[in-house]
Amino acid sequence: MDDAAALRAELADHLLGTGVLRDSQWHKAFRSVPRHGFLPHLYRQLSSGDWERVTADDPGWLELVYADRVWVTQFDGDDTVTGGTPTCSSSMPTIMAIMLEALEVHSGQSILEVGTGTGYNAALLCQASGSGNVTTIDVDPGISARARERLHDNGFFPTCVTGDGALGHPARAPYDRLLATCSVATIPPAWLEQTRPGGLVVTTLHRPIGAGLVLITSNGDGTGDGRVLAADGRFMPLRAHAHPPALAGTGEFERRSTTVPFTTVLDPASPFEFFAGTALPGVVAGPGRLAHSDGSWVHHRGSHVDQGGPRRLWDVAEAALAEWRELGEPRRGQFGVSVRRDGQHLTLGDLSWHL
Repeated sequence: MDDAAALRAELADHLLGTGVLRDSQWHKAFRSVPRHGFLPHLYRQLSSGDWERVTADDPGWLELVYADRVWVTQFDGDDTVTGGTPTCSSSMPTIMAIMLEALEVHSGQSILEVGTGTGYNAALLCQASGSGNVTTIDVDPGISARARERLHDNGFFPTCVTGDGALGHPARAPYDRLLATCSVATIPPAWLEQTRPGGLVVTTLHRPIGAGLVLITSNGDGTGDGRVLAADGRFMPLRAHAHPPALAGTGEFERRSTTVPFTTVLDPASPFEFFAGTALPGVVAGPGRLAHSDGSWVHHRGSHVDQGGPRRLWDVAEAALAEWRELGEPRRGQFGVSVRRDGQHLTLGDLSWHL
């Protein structure tokens, strides 16, 4: 067994051992598909915050490729720059495994992948269902072309399309399964229109606070019902679904003390974070601060907060924390998702929030 095969087996066995892989077809796929064939280069962030390009010519590249980590492969839609806003990556294998397991793929099923990226995930889908059953779409023509080339070089021949993933790909519809390796603010109706009744859609909600993986069963007409997955997962958004950064607040403000840490509201590891997102729709976050397009803002300063604008956002967050505790501290896996023609909602029992 060569070094790449050994590292590939080690990664697959790690995913099996941690319980994120249960279906033998996915264990076989991770052991068979060469991730390094889709990552000729990657970017590693240094402690300084700068980014370092690592290629196949660099020592340790192969070990990095098979680490259970997400690797950035492009910034600002430009393959020639090192640093900026990541616009393409190879997802963390653990999250890939969780999503693939949730998709419940069976051999011969027709699959649409939105967000081709490096092509590695499409290769895993081809391994499970057969290349002829897989369609993958990406908005970036350069990314799509490189992924197609790497897929072909590694023996996989799915239908590779360049286009707006939010529109799906009607020419090959209907699909039994749809997997979006990018995140969306709301579920594009085309995805549920192009997925057969009873078919499954797995994607990530792109929420500034409380993002999460979701699994939706399609009704075949643009509507569907599903749930938020217990496992967290975050992806780059469809480019049209990106949120602006949180800007520093200006103008008059009020200062008061607080005992609630900023991380309680903002840290993805906090069990409250997902619920916090239901109380703070449209609020974007930055280091120690929250802001909304209506001009409301808060700057968290440890033992106190400064709040300005028409609303007191930290008051809203603290009230939501109290409500969450009264509800029994529900976790993300207890929330449902409802997609109707007149709106999309997160649900928790009788409670409902617009997406």
